[in-house]
Formats: sequence, C-alpha cells, structure tokens
Amino acid sequence: MGGAVGMIGMNDTETARNEFRVMPANCSDKRTILVVDDDPSIRNLIVEALRHEGDYIATEASDGKEALEALRSNLYDLVISDIQMPGMNGMDLLSRIREINPLISVIMITGYPTVGLSVSAMKTGAVDFITKPFRIDELLYKVNIYMREKSLLSADGLLHRVEQEKLRDKVRQISTKGFIYDFIERLGVSNDNVFRVIADLALKVSNGDHCAILLYDRESDEFLPKITSNVDPFPPRHSVSWPKKLLREVVSKKDGALFNVSDPNGSPSILCAPLMIRSNVFGILGLWKDRNGICFTDQDLHVILSLARRTSLNLENKVLYETLYTNIAETFRALVASVQARDQYTERHSESVMRFVVRTAEIMQCSPDDIECLKIAAMLHDIGKIAIPDHILLKPDELTGEEYGIIKNHSTIGDDILTPIALFEKERKIIRHHHENWDGSGYPDGLAGEAIPLLSRLIAVADAYDAMTTNRPYRLSMSHDEAVMELHRNVGGQFDPQVVNAFIGTFRESNPVAYPALACPARKQQRD
Repeated sequence: MGGAVGMIGMNDTETARNEFRVMPANCSDKRTILVVDDDPSIRNLIVEALRHEGDYIATEASDGKEALEALRSNLYDLVISDIQMPGMNGMDLLSRIREINPLISVIMITGYPTVGLSVSAMKTGAVDFITKPFRIDELLYKVNIYMREKSLLSADGLLHRVEQEKLRDKVRQISTKGFIYDFIERLGVSNDNVFRVIADLALKVSNGDHCAILLYDRESDEFLPKITSNVDPFPPRHSVSWPKKLLREVVSKKDGALFNVSDPNGSPSILCAPLMIRSNVFGILGLWKDRNGICFTDQDLHVILSLARRTSLNLENKVLYETLYTNIAETFRALVASVQARDQYTERHSESVMRFVVRTAEIMQCSPDDIECLKIAAMLHDIGKIAIPDHILLKPDELTGEEYGIIKNHSTIGDDILTPIALFEKERKIIRHHHENWDGSGYPDGLAGEAIPLLSRLIAVADAYDAMTTNRPYRLSMSHDEAVMELHRNVGGQFDPQVVNAFIGTFRESNPVAYPALACPARKQQRD
C-alpha cells in the first residue's frame, strides 16, 4: 500500500554509522530477515539492499497472510513490515508474530505516521518505527543495530527478556480484567445508564475509536442501536455500517468475533462481543478502530469478551433482583389490601403517608435509594395490623389500656412479617421504629434521638399528620393549621425538630389539602 519509495544514498555525516554496517552480525552464519510490503518496488528495494550488505539472507512476502506462512515454515531473526496492507495489515501481523515467536525483532514502516500509531506499535512489540519516505541507509543502520544487539545477547538473555515481556503482558491483562470486574460490581446506575458507562469503558480498555451497543430483536432479526460512543466529538470517517453477517455470526455462535475491512482509505478493524441473559443473546457490544489501520488483537477480543460477560451478569442480576423485588412487593401489597378490605382508612392513609414522606425526603436531600426505600416502607408501615382483631382495629370508641397495648404490637408484627425477606432488611427496620419518639418515650424499643433511623422519623411525622387531619370512627379530624400547630408543640418530644421543619416546608412548595376545621377531642392514644 504504498507511500513514497525509499531513497538509496547517504551523506558524510553518517560515516560513523558505517562502522556498524560493515561488521557482520554473526561471523559463523547469516541472519535471516523477512520483508513484508504490498508495494513490490519498495519490497524489492529493501531486499536488494539487505542482500547487498552480504550479512543477511532476505526473503519477501506481499502481505500479512503470506508472511505468516513464511514465519511458520522458517526461522527469522527480524521482520520489516509495512503497516498499510490489504487483508491482514502490519499491526495485526505484529501481534501474530509475538504469538508465533516473540524472539523475532520487528521494524514497522508506514507512510501515515501518527503518535497513536507509533505508540501502539511499540506497545505491541515493535523494536522500531520508520516513516516513509525513508533513507535506505537509515533502515540498514537500524537493522545492523538490532542484529548486533541479538548477537551480543545470549539465547538465555533473549529468553529472559521475552519472559519479562510476557509477564508484563499477563499482569496487564489480569489488572485490566480485575479493573473491569470491580468497576462493574460498583455500578449503581439504571439499566440505560449502565449501557452508556459500559460503552465508555469499552473504548478505554480497547483503545477503540467508536463503540455501539446494539439490541437484538429476535423476531425481526434486526440490530437496533441503543447507545453509541466516540473517542472524538465527531463520528468515524468510515461510513461502513455494522456488517450484519458478522453480527448474526456472533448471535448464532454466542461468541466474540474480529473483522478487518479492506478499504483504500485505511482498514477499520471491527470487534463484536455478545451480551446475554440466561444464555440468550439480547445485544452486541461492538467496537471499531479507524486510526490508520491499527487493528484490534486477540488480546483486545479477550478483554472485551470479559467486559461483555461481566456486563451481562450484572444486568441479569439486576433483572432477577428487580423481578424478585417486584414480586415480593406485590405480595405484601396484597397483604395490605387484606387490611384495607377490613379498614378502608388504611389504604388512603398509606398512600398519603407515602406522598408526604417522599416530598419531605426530597427537601432533606435524601439519596434516591433512601427515597425508593421510603416508598415501600410507607406503603407497608401498617402491615402488622393484619394480626389485630377487628373488634380492636375497627372499634369506634376509645380503646382500653389492654387494647391499646395490642394495637402497639403492629410495628413489631410488621417487622416479623418482613424478617424472612432479606431484600427488605432496611424497610423492616423503618417499619419497626416508626412509632419511636425523639425523647425515647415511644415504642417498641424506646429509642431516642439519632438512634431512631432517620427514615422512621420521617414516617412518624407524616403518619401523625395524616392521622390528625383525617376523620376516624372514634374522633373528628383537625384542620391543617391545627395539625401543624400540634406538630410544633411536640417538637423535641415526640418528633425530630429537623424533620418537622422539613415536613412543614413541603406545604410551602405545594398547596396543602384543605381539611375542615372541626373540633377534635383530646386523644389518649395514637392508634394510627
């Protein structure tokens, strides 16, 4: 793939380098060099110059595949390879050479140099990087340097260097995979944001230029873009769409794939890995490189497969968790409905308390997780009343001391009902303590102050307000202003002052529901 033809010749300033050129790399035998370039004029130029040196046996290959065949059947000390070649390009060949025989030195040549390309070549194992047009004596000088270095190093020394490089590569792979596992384990975002985060992470660990997560519609056999991400703020210069044949191959084999496109403007490299739930492919994580022919390697494929598998496991766990959570929540809502069938007040009361505590929690800047937890706890805070006898729960008159003691058990009964469900560990504690008082005079455990869970303190205020502003068989409701006054009166005793202030603040941001200002007889017990 061309580039300008190298120039033969030298000037007087380079005579010092001649000392290296005239000295054989090894007096007993000649070193073998493989020259790989799809441009025959450049290939022949380099081969003839090497042969003219007299110290080297030079052979040639017109592309990466032909070079691989030669490497498998012959031993070479050095490979000189162009980067831009059709089919298997130089970067891909470089990776394969390291797999076949890491003792082989490789010099890369390109007519389209970039910092990223040179860094990538050196990281992959090239000993040097030369740009076109080049002086042939400059290339020969570098060849002599690396051949002399190999002659000075013993076989054991070369093997030691190779083992060190292999160890570094292994450590880097393990570190990358470990980072992926830890990163995904810490993800606490929604499913949509998971896709965005994973796409960005895939670009980082693969050094890709463009990433897309494509959702697979099995019925239509189509791939629908869910997320796209680019290293640069503009899309890749290639307009090549994701090859459906490759995507369908990934779906059918349930495994990753590499694909290199031959293109006159460069060779974008495409890498795809399946995203699966319960062994069914639901999407594909796809990447491509568009940087002057730098290709993804098998190592990149292994890393992205690890990322895809870990992402799939994370999403599968989230789906299973959300399904289980939803099913259990629905079961408990059914239990609450059974209480509501006996006492219609409970249904409206639970919904009102939930709305009040959510608004209060937002004002107090509680976390999204806490607010979700509050929604469940508020809806279920009276679930323990399922065990309270009708003659007590629905009694239209004032309760006796013994009956009030039975009513008070509903918070611990609610705790007991939720105890076997590990998913509701936090919610059951909120429910248990939603009748504790700030001064320690509440029940069931007599907790005080900060020892009472904050979310329980929120429900306590909302619960009391809604109870006071609602008509009950045994008393009439208070007006909004009267209920607020009652909350203020009990600040520091029954209620957390900070929570009361935040709760009252919710009414400044929204119009309070107008309740009739009816006289309310003094209550000896709080039954709600």
